[in-house]
Amino acid sequence: MADEQPIIIKKKGSHGGHHGGAWKVAYADFVTAMMALFIVLWLMNSSKPVQEAVGGYFRDPNGLAEKKGSAVDSAAGQAAPVVKQIDMAKLKQELLKAMQQLADFEKLKKQIELTVTPEGLKIEMIEDPNGTFFENGKAQPTPSLQELLKVLSVEVGKLPNPVSIEGHTDSKPFSDSQTYGNWELSTDRANAARRLMQNSGLRPDQVVQVRGYADQNLRKPLQPQDASNRRVTLIIQYVKTEQPATFTSNGSLPPAKTLNAPPAPTPANVPATTPKEAKPEK
Repeated sequence: MADEQPIIIKKKGSHGGHHGGAWKVAYADFVTAMMALFIVLWLMNSSKPVQEAVGGYFRDPNGLAEKKGSAVDSAAGQAAPVVKQIDMAKLKQELLKAMQQLADFEKLKKQIELTVTPEGLKIEMIEDPNGTFFENGKAQPTPSLQELLKVLSVEVGKLPNPVSIEGHTDSKPFSDSQTYGNWELSTDRANAARRLMQNSGLRPDQVVQVRGYADQNLRKPLQPQDASNRRVTLIIQYVKTEQPATFTSNGSLPPAKTLNAPPAPTPANVPATTPKEAKPEK
């Protein structure tokens, strides 16, 4: 019995236990990836703001669009164009200098008023009791107005800015007509100015509005029949820039106030000046 050797039984480990759960991990990763892809595709097709935000994240995941000098634009993938606005105060002085070359400028300067407004540079040609720019009750420009508008047309036609033209009358009614009144007269005078300017240097597509106000926008409301209420107004408007909405992505959607941001404020009002205040260069 002492010579008997002990019997040792060795059990080999099963390979099944080593590989049995690996496929579950791989399958879980696959399902997660497919679910994420499905959610992204659904969001991209749900709404435009969400589409832009999600698309911007994948184009700019590190937020490079926020860094100075970056050409990344999260809405279009390109740098947004920048339109340089014209200095309206400087333009006013340049137009005054051009008008000073007119032979009868000294007689007209008290009836020409230039004002920088939130809409643009407003040039008003104001009547006197004698009818400097139009004969009373008529829409045919006088020679003085024709020469003035020709000079303005050449200068304004060089600009990219759109232009609107307004006609205004006083509150005196037409006594001899039931079909023609201040509404028709104010509109006809504005259109007469438009035709003259387009034939003298203003581009055909530069005029965007022709407005006839009759006596509804009086220059002197307390004196509705005053001759200075009769006027033609040229407005050189600011160039409108429509920049696409941009988003900085940090893995979350932008707030609602970013998606619906208000437009940039327009320049503040600048007091009106008349040509008599401009000093010609020596």
